[in-house]
Amino acid sequence: MEKHLIEKLIETAMEQLKFSYTPYSGFKVGAALLAKDGTIYTGCNIENAAYTPTNCAERTAFFKAVSEGVREFEAICVVGGKDGILTEYAVPCGVCRQVMMEFCDPERFQVILATDREHYDVYTLKELLPLGFGPANLK
Repeated sequence: MEKHLIEKLIETAMEQLKFSYTPYSGFKVGAALLAKDGTIYTGCNIENAAYTPTNCAERTAFFKAVSEGVREFEAICVVGGKDGILTEYAVPCGVCRQVMMEFCDPERFQVILATDREHYDVYTLKELLPLGFGPANLK
């Protein structure tokens, strides 16, 4: 993936931090999901007083895209930190990785973890979920 596209995804994910609803943890997360057609879908984490209904930024982005008929994706950038201060990588939780497995090729889908435009690492979904269970397992 080209550096300028990675930087655009990072910037877009960082912009989403301002929309996070995190009155309980204060840990804000933003995501920018790149569809194969080049469209970027965004997400932020949304907490709930009952905790279980809380939704992660990654899933918010995926659900927005899927709800609009999009099911092919190239990459996602995830950023986050306490009070929106990015000091370390905000790695997707297991539930988010499982949602990624539903719609993405684990060998090709890229997960970009960043603290700013210059400091980031890129992983494949397979690296983050090496023995993932997905639609191919049910064929």
